[in-house]
Amino acid sequence: MTTTSQETTSQEAFLRAFHAEHPAVTSDAFADGRAVDGRSSYEILCDRVAGSRRVLDLGCGDGLLLELLARTDGRRLTGVDLSPEALALARRRPALAGATLLESRAQDLPLADDSFDACVSHMALMLMGEVEQVVAEVARVLSPGGTLACVLGGGAVGGEAFELFLGLLGPVIDEAPAAQRIPVLGDRRSRSRDGLDSLLGPAGFAPVGWETVPIDLSGPAEQVWAAVSGLYDVGPLDAPTVASLREAFLTGVRDLAMPDGRVPCGLKVHVATARLS
Repeated sequence: MTTTSQETTSQEAFLRAFHAEHPAVTSDAFADGRAVDGRSSYEILCDRVAGSRRVLDLGCGDGLLLELLARTDGRRLTGVDLSPEALALARRRPALAGATLLESRAQDLPLADDSFDACVSHMALMLMGEVEQVVAEVARVLSPGGTLACVLGGGAVGGEAFELFLGLLGPVIDEAPAAQRIPVLGDRRSRSRDGLDSLLGPAGFAPVGWETVPIDLSGPAEQVWAAVSGLYDVGPLDAPTVASLREAFLTGVRDLAMPDGRVPCGLKVHVATARLS
């Protein structure tokens, strides 16, 4: 179950190449998504660390989460990411002029011990190999009592466009040549409550708090396609295959469209929190 260093190297090479072409793919997909209470998954994560002054964003991407965190005055913010292209976008955000943004692997953070009150990660922890080392690094840089808060992917909401898309994508991936398939990303244990407990407990974290939240990504068909087609699996596919997948998706969602023309699209995220003893 544990990923090897060779597997992690392959995973990270893929992620760097993908985000070089799509540096804002995650925020593009999730920024406008909303839970039932009107918050985005980024805002939900911000609320989990509302009282923290020194916050690390692990896998910060283009900086959207950091920008939301910066709305609280007096915070010291740090973001790390593998992608220089995504970090370049983060550096363009005026709100992050005072933030520290570092190109770094999560397995070897260039940060001092006990230097943060909280670590947040939006749809990133579940992609990381050698996750025991990631957890050890997070525990090292957090102060005692510090909080780790993560948003993790939880799959489709039944009967909507994302489920349709996954049903169309599966056979395409099965038939694709090896060169057009992505490596297995991350470690399965980081995608479940029990798995996270097995990883975090030995590093000194209390049992994981866990909440599953539906996120509504509904909108015009082309907008929904843009969101769902940002999945990593689509990246290596050739252009004719993606075009065919898009046509099949846009045809299929016609039967799902609501009276106002919007296509219902939902997915679940898991919000996991744990406190360092």
